Amino acid sequence: MSTKPVIDDSLREKIIAEPDVILDDKDLMRALVAANERAMGSNIVDLRGVAMERLETRLDRLEDTHRSVIAAAYENLAGTNQVHRAILQMLEPTSFEAFLKDLAGPVAEVLRVDCIKLVLETAQTDEDPVLKRLGSVLSVAHAGYIRDYLSGGRNAPQRQVTLRQVHEGDLQIYGEEAGFVRSEACMTLDFGPNRLPGMLVLGSEDPHQFSPQQGTDLLGFFAGVFERTMRRWLA
Repeated sequence: MSTKPVIDDSLREKIIAEPDVILDDKDLMRALVAANERAMGSNIVDLRGVAMERLETRLDRLEDTHRSVIAAAYENLAGTNQVHRAILQMLEPTSFEAFLKDLAGPVAEVLRVDCIKLVLETAQTDEDPVLKRLGSVLSVAHAGYIRDYLSGGRNAPQRQVTLRQVHEGDLQIYGEEAGFVRSEACMTLDFGPNRLPGMLVLGSEDPHQFSPQQGTDLLGFFAGVFERTMRRWLA
């Protein structure tokens, strides 16, 4: 019988010269292993083949985890850059009125939210002409309103950042936009001693933009910069 290989000579030489091409091709290696198992017969257990399958499964899981970690890192980096740009935009205005208007405009656009609202606890009312001049981004509430709004009447510890989905926004905070809000990020603000607290609210029509499972570090940093900027204006 002739022992001459049936494979094309040029292909055979290429495989011998570059065996890594075969080893790196998972589909090809799987076909070769299957052919080897068929050649051995059904009454022989190939332990090496079983071990290879298990290693392949573990490798696939490891690659999936690796891709997930890289995707999360890129997403976190993009979120960091987004918050940094929003902070730079927030620091641009030279008057308090322009500062509030930028919140509703450029800052909201950078953060990709549908609206930004600032809630201040105060003894003044919405009818105050000064408050009316500051536009719709600002709303006032009685003392204790923010704590009640965030806790829903429950005796729960208050966090600096609360992310949640809502059926619709609160009318006192969002006004005419309340009906479109499906998720929100609420950040409590400390304006210093002898001053009532405030709250910055980011509202979104997307119910999945803010949820309790998401991290809050970046928004906590944004809230910290915001409250320090507000202290300067209030002073």
